[in-house]
Amino acid sequence: MNRGTTSPALPLPPAAGGRREGDPPGRRSWAAFDGPFGLESGTDLPDVRLAYETWGHLAPDGANAVLVLHALTGDSHAAGPAGPGHPSAGWWDALVGPGRALDTDRWFVVAPNVLGGCQGSTGPSSRRSDGTRWGAAFPRLTVRDQVAAEARLADCLGIGRWAAVIGGSMGGMRALEWAVSRPGRTGSLLVLAAPAASTAEQIAWGSMQIAAIRNDPGWQGGRYHDAPPGSGPHRGLGLARRIAHVTYRSEAELDTRFGRRAQPGELPARGGRYQVESYLDHNADKLVRRFDAGSYVVLTQAMNAHDVGRGRGGTARALRRAGMPALIAGIDSDRLYPPAQQAEAAALLPGADHLRVIESPYGHDGFLIETEQVGALVRELLPPPHRPGPPGTDRRPLPLECP
Repeated sequence: MNRGTTSPALPLPPAAGGRREGDPPGRRSWAAFDGPFGLESGTDLPDVRLAYETWGHLAPDGANAVLVLHALTGDSHAAGPAGPGHPSAGWWDALVGPGRALDTDRWFVVAPNVLGGCQGSTGPSSRRSDGTRWGAAFPRLTVRDQVAAEARLADCLGIGRWAAVIGGSMGGMRALEWAVSRPGRTGSLLVLAAPAASTAEQIAWGSMQIAAIRNDPGWQGGRYHDAPPGSGPHRGLGLARRIAHVTYRSEAELDTRFGRRAQPGELPARGGRYQVESYLDHNADKLVRRFDAGSYVVLTQAMNAHDVGRGRGGTARALRRAGMPALIAGIDSDRLYPPAQQAEAAALLPGADHLRVIESPYGHDGFLIETEQVGALVRELLPPPHRPGPPGTDRRPLPLECP
């Protein structure tokens, strides 16, 4: 294998992964916002739509709505099987459904694809009014912009206040921003493995991934979306994924799983790979087939800019705005967003008592893997709603045109 490319047994990757026009909708619905959408930078997006999925039934008073926010390369498919429109099963499938922690016989669960994403929401791969792709001309976003779009979605759905806002990693950044910027609309809060502000080291990791993508000749200045298969920046995106994935897992787990063992049939001394290299190649190849490099850049920039205290008198003052009941959880083996960052947020949030610690050998990815421990936190946070929604209402709502 030529390192940084895909296996010759597989077809060439698309120039841009992610959802494309004409793909099956799956369980997605869309909300389209009328008029220009103003961004924190002062720039306007002329047209915005968010893809989202729902489970359960919204109570007449809207009191049972829960917002679930995905991480960097996630999407709206938090639960459900793989199938047309959804190449993989839901990323939190063990938590969402009848009788599960987010019991859809009781709660109305909403999971949007983030603004700037590539699974149905407006992002760099979207077309402008003149038919051309946004590409690198797509404006810079912040977490605050993304939350503003999610607030518009809530308005469209008739949800004035969420019973809970829940998110991990990048989704946890947005959950914190919801609590700080819209405390009256955030009934309770669960933040998993996310900081109140990105540190220099975290910005450095993200910047290396952005550079890997932009230095790929296939990036073409961001004008690659309609290139033929194999001609996009998949090598750069694959390298970005390799860098990120090392930060997502713990050193102990990698050493236990792979050690210094060679990939079967390959000799590192003769140009072959170690098992850990094969593992990283595999994860890189999976991502380039389902995700867009332009979205990866835009979303990573937003994560680098994340700081709930910016323009609000600092982190402590900003977090004191959020008085709702809150659970803040860190993962004991997380080296990307170490638990000390979550401990600081838990100490500053008026509605939080103490840091919850998820025990996991898997590092940062533990918030996706340790679903029993996460489920226990969800059940601790969420009391029974005023009245349950009727069972058997797991249907896609109609597309929304929103003022």
